Amino acid sequence: MSERSNRLFAIIQALRRARRPVTSADLAEKLEVTARTIYRDIAALQSMRVPIEGEAGIGYVMRAGFDLPPLMFNADEVEAIVVGMALLRRTGDKGLLDAAESVRGKIASVLPVDDGRRIDAGNLHVSSWGVKASAAIDLKAVRRAIRDEQKLLISYRNEQGASGSRTVQPLAIVYYVEVVVLAAWCERKRDFRHFRLDRITGCTFKKAWFRGQGEDLRTKWQAAQKLP
Repeated sequence: MSERSNRLFAIIQALRRARRPVTSADLAEKLEVTARTIYRDIAALQSMRVPIEGEAGIGYVMRAGFDLPPLMFNADEVEAIVVGMALLRRTGDKGLLDAAESVRGKIASVLPVDDGRRIDAGNLHVSSWGVKASAAIDLKAVRRAIRDEQKLLISYRNEQGASGSRTVQPLAIVYYVEVVVLAAWCERKRDFRHFRLDRITGCTFKKAWFRGQGEDLRTKWQAAQKLP
């Protein structure tokens, strides 16, 4: 892909992700070109019927509903995808592994032939050493519960071996090198708690929800953990 094609693609991506108008100066700084180059690129995209609206000095926006043409990646980006998907083996999350294989196939099917071959070239390898899959909890179902804001009843064994159960509002899954942790709001403690998956001995998906509260709780949890 040519330098200009890469730049046009980057402009489309930047505008699709933006929540407010993006100025030519911002785009020029990000892409390390002049504002005049951005003006020409925007005009070229508009001539190709890419639905970009706006003008110099005010900013540009992308109308909703625009679909990108077939995916285009450079060699480094293809290799980043390969390594990233391989690293998922370390999470012990079978659902993510299955999804990664589906993603691999979809990406390979829309890439140019040479780039598609690089997906399966076998020249990059990642150790599979990491977290073992849990037999007591289905991470795919837990991720769905986080999205749906569904409460869980978990049975848990603490570091001293004492067992107990908690009703929790699941907020996030944290994948460490050696352990996976469920971050949740504990209804009994009325505070955020972290539960190692290898110490969860059972999990029931309750017919109870905390809809409309998950995003706010997650923001507070991130602030408490000093996460970006």
